[in-house]
Amino acid sequence: MKIHYIPCLEDNYSYLIIDESTKEAAVVDPVEPEKILNVANEHGVHLKLVLTTHHHWDHAGGNEKIKQLVPGIKVYGGSIDKVKGCTDAVENGDKITLGADVVILSLHTPCHTKGHISYYVSSKEGEDPAVFTGDTLFIAGCGKFFEGTAEQMYQSLCVTLGSLPKQTRVYCGHEYTVKNLLFALTVEPDNEKIKGKLLWAQGQRQAGHATVPSTIEEEMETNPFMRVDLPQLQERVSSHSPVEAIGEIRRLKDIWKG
Repeated sequence: MKIHYIPCLEDNYSYLIIDESTKEAAVVDPVEPEKILNVANEHGVHLKLVLTTHHHWDHAGGNEKIKQLVPGIKVYGGSIDKVKGCTDAVENGDKITLGADVVILSLHTPCHTKGHISYYVSSKEGEDPAVFTGDTLFIAGCGKFFEGTAEQMYQSLCVTLGSLPKQTRVYCGHEYTVKNLLFALTVEPDNEKIKGKLLWAQGQRQAGHATVPSTIEEEMETNPFMRVDLPQLQERVSSHSPVEAIGEIRRLKDIWKG
């Protein structure tokens, strides 16, 4: 399994997932279809599937066009998310296969939108799995609670995604890492892992490189929204439960002027 990130719009990421034995590929959130096709052609692969994380235009807005450009392509999206161009609706736990070796598991991760889906992708033994988290989980952050609650975001981040294998690579929908880490330091100013990752991320961006992927393990160490089970973090934000803490950290992030 090969994964290529494709910068789109101002700060979005689409992703090409390639089954190497068959040269079949899936694309996550192809908002700029022509750009996606160019990358697919460069790698000599056949696009078979679109994996849409959620209905917002900067993720699903290219679906209709890619269906015109690649006749017969299947477009997957959450069953309750009203995804533009969707041909195959998925529920939590549905499995999709790509080529000979790649298996894609649909995970319902609501809050940013009601029907948001994250896609957990595994291949041959010995290869680290990957998860494509759209706007639910960002590196060191999470999406705004547009259509859901703090309880839902806690379940999505800390239960559903937090229970994936620690080495799972995290590919998110936007390049927000530096700002997210700067904010994370306001919540945990003494967290050395956050300080170290911030320096690394700033270096990556200055060199014109992406900060994806992260891993589930790194997120558990540096992402305040995934650390809300820790009593000391709850105390920092004057909260008495993980759900209360995740809501309070989101509120603070929404008004943060960093």
